Amino acid sequence: MNDIKLAVLGSDGVGKSALIVRFLTRRFIGEYASSSESIYRKRLSIDGRQINLEIYDPCSQLCEGKPSLHDQMHWADGFVVVYDISDRSSFTTAKAIIHLIRQLHLGVTKRDVDSVVFLVGNKQDLCHVREVGREEGQKLAADNKCQFYELSAAEHYQEVAVMFSKIIRNASVNGKVKDKRRPSGSKSMAKLINNVFGKRRKSV
Repeated sequence: MNDIKLAVLGSDGVGKSALIVRFLTRRFIGEYASSSESIYRKRLSIDGRQINLEIYDPCSQLCEGKPSLHDQMHWADGFVVVYDISDRSSFTTAKAIIHLIRQLHLGVTKRDVDSVVFLVGNKQDLCHVREVGREEGQKLAADNKCQFYELSAAEHYQEVAVMFSKIIRNASVNGKVKDKRRPSGSKSMAKLINNVFGKRRKSV
């Protein structure tokens, strides 16, 4: 049984929670304001393998600076960085998050492989008020060794499912390398998760 942990990052209002819930339940929840972070769990089968999936959804913004993203680098097997194609500032935030992940990867994790990062332009249904071109998203992703998707959590369950399935597969391959470097013992992992996710996870 593989354990895969994903962190979904981006600025407020880009649809992070909507993407996650769409993938896990097929339902679209529309406006979703969360003042607290959440960890969603689901057991699923991909390519005939059972996966225990955990998806971290922070409450907002740029993870309040480097310390928490630093911890997430150790916790997460993959990152989904989301922006809203109708909001230029959310794209700027996404770019900053990706650069931070890549810097931390070089400075902290010392892994043989790059972190799995997917850049997702959400709200494709708002094309008529688009502020960020698809080509810009593709270029940012290419420059930073990310996979790129542009989709609509509101309209297309299938595209969301394909994107998450792909990152789970990629993170699963990368995780084999990462596992060798992870502290052993459930106690240390529980402590780490508490440090990353704070009071919501005291009962680990």
